[in-house]
Amino acid sequence: MSGKNIAIIGGTGFESVPPEIFTEAVEVQTRTGTVSLLSLSHNYVEPYKLYFLTRHGANHSIPPHKIDYAANILALQALEVGTIFATNAVGSLRQDTPPSSLVLFDDFIDFTSQRDKTLFSPNSDWRHTDFSVPYSPRLRNAILQASNEMQVEVRPNGTYLCVEGPRFESPAEIKMFAQWGADVIGMTGLPEAVFAREAGIEYAGLGIVTNYAAGIAPAPISHEENQHIAIEVSSVVRELLLLATSYLV
Repeated sequence: MSGKNIAIIGGTGFESVPPEIFTEAVEVQTRTGTVSLLSLSHNYVEPYKLYFLTRHGANHSIPPHKIDYAANILALQALEVGTIFATNAVGSLRQDTPPSSLVLFDDFIDFTSQRDKTLFSPNSDWRHTDFSVPYSPRLRNAILQASNEMQVEVRPNGTYLCVEGPRFESPAEIKMFAQWGADVIGMTGLPEAVFAREAGIEYAGLGIVTNYAAGIAPAPISHEENQHIAIEVSSVVRELLLLATSYLV
């Protein structure tokens, strides 16, 4: 691991923390850009510091294909973060995984095409990185322990497929992805998970199901409706991940 500190990366619907949680603004300059995030460390005690980064920006102003994934991970690495809990709003490819479900990823398929594929800079010493176990078992177990304590249902396994966005998928694409073995689909989980691994940071991804995907959904897919569902679930997810951090110390 690159450090002992912990970060939570919030996706759609999880873009802020309640006012009763004291936060301090932090800004980190990286080789690809400047990253703004929040420190929640005053609410917690050693041996770690806790940071919160909203992937889309505070006002959901950054679309998935414009997020500087490298800068985000490099900033967390500079802050000596060793573990990341991330959330992603996702569409479901399975009838048995309805909206408002929580899915803990254990594998992924990267279907993006325009994003950088590695965190290593052109002039750095690169290496091949193993992804036999794509997400951290230790962090996944911490989330499951927290879900048991809170009596919150979390699907313990799921394959996440990432597309470029910002458009939603066609029914034919969804049918193909389901045949490939994908369970949920989103636009932001990769290359984030890959960059974290290359930076030596443990990473776990938790999907918030906001809708059935195209061809499965009974109506056209609406970002506004997806965002509404993600916000409804976000308070439970926030409590779940904060509790999960306690299983790491």
